[in-house]
Amino acid sequence: MRTIRSLILAIVLLVGFACQENQDYQDIITNGDYQIAAQLKLTDVIIHDIFSPPVASRIYAYPSIAAFEVVALADPSYTSLMGQLNGFEKKDFDTEGEIYYPLAALAAYYKVGTAMIFSEALVQEHKERAFQEIRKKGVPKKVFERSVALGEEVAAHVIAYARKDNYHESRSFEKYTVTNEPFSWQPTPPAYMEGIEPHWNKIRPFVLERANQFQSPPPTEFSTDVNSQFYKEAEQVFNTVKNLTKEQKDIAYFWDCNPYKVNVKGHVMFAEKKITPGGHWMGIAAIASKAADQDWKGTAETLAYTSISIFDAFIACWDEKYRSRLIRPETYINKYIDEEWLPLLQTPPFPEHTSGHSVASNAASEALTKLFGEPFYIYDSTEVAYGLPIREFNSFREAADEAAISRLYGGIHFMPAIVYGSEKGKRLGQYLNEKINTRGDNIAHKKE
Repeated sequence: MRTIRSLILAIVLLVGFACQENQDYQDIITNGDYQIAAQLKLTDVIIHDIFSPPVASRIYAYPSIAAFEVVALADPSYTSLMGQLNGFEKKDFDTEGEIYYPLAALAAYYKVGTAMIFSEALVQEHKERAFQEIRKKGVPKKVFERSVALGEEVAAHVIAYARKDNYHESRSFEKYTVTNEPFSWQPTPPAYMEGIEPHWNKIRPFVLERANQFQSPPPTEFSTDVNSQFYKEAEQVFNTVKNLTKEQKDIAYFWDCNPYKVNVKGHVMFAEKKITPGGHWMGIAAIASKAADQDWKGTAETLAYTSISIFDAFIACWDEKYRSRLIRPETYINKYIDEEWLPLLQTPPFPEHTSGHSVASNAASEALTKLFGEPFYIYDSTEVAYGLPIREFNSFREAADEAAISRLYGGIHFMPAIVYGSEKGKRLGQYLNEKINTRGDNIAHKKE
């Protein structure tokens, strides 16, 4: 009797599962929530593994590109980035049989993202939970497997592309050598860390022809003369920080985005959890995508397009940083104006000129303005997870302007670094907008 009941139960379960698999599964993934959740997990791991802002920009970019390449396979109204990005060769993919493309895009994102970080298990666990949820919602087993296989095939091509960008070779390049030249950057307290990524200008950009394509004007000529322009710029930083309003402090903290912030209590030194500038703007891109009610394809396009602009922005910015090698306000002010002065924000461990946030923010804002136009209201909750309040903006460019001036309020940049950095970011972003096409006639890269 027990055997008969067990058999009946098994048949009922099999029939129920078969019915579940045969249901219309196409509407399981319609928006970009799954990819945005994957990006948030990647952000958590970037913070956990303490990647620098330039390296973080690389980690965001390649997975986003992989997801978008699946979009280009799924919908001929989107244009593949293969053949558009430097060194990104065209390739045919096997799309025979029934494919659930939203799942394939997610598989591509997770596969590449996992290859970019140290704590692979954290991303892998997140992927498995997402895939289990999608599978339970009714994607047929064969379709599921075929879709994941396609996504991983696209991912393999993107990973091979990433391996040729000179990143791995640069891990063995010599470290930055601190000099005693009066104008030059010196490590700053409390950690006195060495200069981060001095050879980032040797990384292959996605769209720029070369790292110095939009080279900024040099910084003001260094001087300790109290009547010199350089001294006046240092005084501006000094006085600004001494007289900050609450609003200016809030702005500085909101855009701090320093993953190297170190706290010291007695003899104990520990890092504070913070997002990178690129991570903040990828968060804004995700917020904009949801606000615009984009589908999964539009979301993938937004994240890929924004990440490309940020990646190239850091290459261009770091090229200037280690060319000019300029001293930070904290070092100069302590030596020539007030040895007790402290900036509001902790000084990041790399040269001053130009401001990384100014370059990256303006490049990203130009990319997002192309996609969404202006005005575009932004309810920026990116920093809520890190203990900071929401800020609101009427456009991406308005947000970028605030991000740039925050570096003066924080006491970590002279004004020319902010002005020239913003100009560089805008020019770079506009150049990328002219060079990259994600919509239009698309030659589907499929096997016949």
